[in-house]
Amino acid sequence: MGVVLDFGAQMPVIKVGRMAGQFAKPRSTSFETRDGVKLPIYQGDIINGHAFDEKSRTPDPQRLIKAYYQSGCTLNLLRAFATGGYAAMQRVSQWNLDFTEHSEQGDRYMELAQKVDEALGFMAAAGLDLDHPTMTATEFWTSHECLHLPYEQALTREDSTTGLYYD
Repeated sequence: MGVVLDFGAQMPVIKVGRMAGQFAKPRSTSFETRDGVKLPIYQGDIINGHAFDEKSRTPDPQRLIKAYYQSGCTLNLLRAFATGGYAAMQRVSQWNLDFTEHSEQGDRYMELAQKVDEALGFMAAAGLDLDHPTMTATEFWTSHECLHLPYEQALTREDSTTGLYYD
């Protein structure tokens, strides 16, 4: 999608994906009561379980470790896609776009993707190197909302050279 946006807008596009947002679910209340039983609220799989019982609703630090591992695996997969050829501009028409199939937006995307393919064909015919890293890889940024400040503030540090905080 970023390549098509680059092409259509004729300017660079920064690609950002919100990843792992369902690990954490901030709540406006700390407890939930059902049939007279009061338990901590479900705060997301990074903290406790969804089942309404004491064991499941007890925060478990092992969940943080598991989420950290899963997040690392996801970032490694994204890195492999972004730098391992999957993001090559020559594949713009091959990427899976089931979510836009049979829609006006999907048709417009495919129009632009075909124009990108034609431009790449011209570039190759003119002798330009389509195997250059600029053509075969991309930068992809990830983000999340820092939803559980009490858990995340333990990872927050102050940069001694700038005085700014980072996580």
